[in-house]
Amino acid sequence: MAEVVLKNVSKSFGKTVAVDDVSMTIENGAFVVLLGPTGAGKTTTLRLISGLEKLDAGSVHIGGRNVGSETPAQRDVAMVFQQYSLYPHLTVRDNLAFPLRSPVLKTPEDEIARRVEQIAETLQIPHKLNNKATELSGGEMQRVSIGRALVRDPSIYLMDEPLSSLDAKLRADLRVELKRIHAELGSTLLYVTHDQIEAMTMATHVGVLEEGRLVQYGTPKEIYEDPTSVYVASRLGSPRINILPSSIFPGDHRGPQIGLRPEAIRHGDGVEATVVRSEHLGDQTRLHLEVSGHAITTLIDPYDDYAANSIINISPQNPLYFDASGARVV
Repeated sequence: MAEVVLKNVSKSFGKTVAVDDVSMTIENGAFVVLLGPTGAGKTTTLRLISGLEKLDAGSVHIGGRNVGSETPAQRDVAMVFQQYSLYPHLTVRDNLAFPLRSPVLKTPEDEIARRVEQIAETLQIPHKLNNKATELSGGEMQRVSIGRALVRDPSIYLMDEPLSSLDAKLRADLRVELKRIHAELGSTLLYVTHDQIEAMTMATHVGVLEEGRLVQYGTPKEIYEDPTSVYVASRLGSPRINILPSSIFPGDHRGPQIGLRPEAIRHGDGVEATVVRSEHLGDQTRLHLEVSGHAITTLIDPYDDYAANSIINISPQNPLYFDASGARVV
């Protein structure tokens, strides 16, 4: 494993700026998630690190060396894509072994067999090794796809939304698996997603991208509790943060916009809010309210219930403040 450092990295396609002066350090053994919507520059950043795209400016350092002139194979990275990219005519064993049989690696067959068995145990698919890829479920195919990267011992694993095509249960299961695998292998991993749950549950550090720029980098807790802008605050948290005019609440305020996490709203005193509807989710209930024409979502005890059009009183607790442009006011 190795530390990966991006210094003032930029990349454009025609007039479209995909990555704009990004600097970031991915520490050895870290699990870093790049988070942002489609078009934010997440995949392009991955491809610049891997060497699949050429830098317009800046530099990429892997293990202390500048890899700008190196091919993808020379950079010693392993990539996992959203699509499974398996060879359907091969068994799981041969799919896992395929990267190790590269002429570049020249891995002995006894070492290939050992690594394949080890990774199959880690992924909990040793009983599938002799199955053809076409005989696997979607979740099993994605495990094999991940295994094709894990079977190597690269400087860094690069994963481009590998779970996004799976159903909700499989995504949840594989999130747990990836975090366990990372802990077991002590690997350096850069993972791209637009899913804030994946970022919150798996990452040691999160990089939030906006239109190609890295707008905040820190632990999931730091970014959730101390976002630098409305954009960043809205990337993490489910339900999303409520962004409202400060003037709907009485008192002095540090900015024209107030940000309230659903759990940071006190019930029982303050301004009157009209209940629009409630959503019962088992472990919690989401209450959708309206205050002075503004929609607010808050959380209440799962055993509580409020009828539509009933009135409750709410007040801010631990609010975040933003200026008119959306920048954080501290």
